[in-house]
Amino acid sequence: MAVTPRIEMKEITKSFGRIQSLRGVNLELYPGEVLGLVGDNGAGKSTLMKVLSGVHYPDGGTMKFEGHSINLRSPKDAKKYQIETIFQDLALCDTLDVASNLFLGREPLRFFNRLIDTKKMHRDARRELDRLGVKIPSTYATVENLSGGQRQSVAIARAVMNNPKVLIMDEPTAALGVKEVRLVLELIKTVKRRGVSVILITHRLLDLFEVCDRITVLYEGRIIDNRPISDFTMESLVASITVEKEAIHS
Repeated sequence: MAVTPRIEMKEITKSFGRIQSLRGVNLELYPGEVLGLVGDNGAGKSTLMKVLSGVHYPDGGTMKFEGHSINLRSPKDAKKYQIETIFQDLALCDTLDVASNLFLGREPLRFFNRLIDTKKMHRDARRELDRLGVKIPSTYATVENLSGGQRQSVAIARAVMNNPKVLIMDEPTAALGVKEVRLVLELIKTVKRRGVSVILITHRLLDLFEVCDRITVLYEGRIIDNRPISDFTMESLVASITVEKEAIHS
């Protein structure tokens, strides 16, 4: 029995003035799958993900979520379908502590919903971090004092606490040290085990072989390769991203 894709994008196009960022992209994402989305700068990766996250509205094409047609006109629409995005800037509040960032905008309340239940918030934050295997000494720690990997983990944990079915991650391991990269990759594996579909955008090709099930390669707004990770070696992946450009224009 065929598995229905969680996300299905067909013939997606998007232009900005004379620049065609997406030229008829077809993309499928399955339940519990980690899909690596790669390509040189300007290939259309971020634009495609902004279409899926509701930031950009496509000029053409259709989208389905679990077999049903959807129309995403804003990030709020995407969240209705449990599509969460973690952008490179993380959108964390540096001056707030870890628990406050995790529950920002949905803090537990007490005393007739007039006061934030701080104890419950920190208790629930610790439980969620432990459940995800995120090692942060204290939920009272201010985010600005965390390492890059810890900050990234807080951003991922916040998204996961919204019970996403799709999690889009834009360069989650950029500018991180070796130990911090390992922390984030292990967290991606944990999220995958929970049945979340993940789209991973990264220039760190080694990370793809660590966590991905499949890789899709974009070039100038088109998909030029789409295969299981087992079909790639590092050399063939680099060739797909670079050398095949010559074949496209020949």
